[in-house]
Amino acid sequence: MNDGMALALAFIAGGLLGALFFGGLWWTVQKGVASDRPALWFMSSLLLRTTMILVGFSFLARGRWSNLAASLVGFLIARVMVVNRLSRAPAEARTHRESEAFRAP
Repeated sequence: MNDGMALALAFIAGGLLGALFFGGLWWTVQKGVASDRPALWFMSSLLLRTTMILVGFSFLARGRWSNLAASLVGFLIARVMVVNRLSRAPAEARTHRESEAFRAP
């Protein structure tokens, strides 16, 4: 496989790892806040997600810094996308806030 294809695959796989990591974090917060034992949720999720990321990055790197860099860039882009997607306010709250912004005091 040529270098460009390997970098593209590392980038995409890094994005998938990032989506799993930050999506799992969002899911953990949702479950942990409503749980009777939130510490168990947060600690087990942290260990699972960190292990998954470390194993994934070491597999993707395959001894080459360029593959690791491409997967890290994909991971960071996935972070921005997941955070922007999951932290949006509902549509009715956004429209109310936007209409308040144009009102003069």
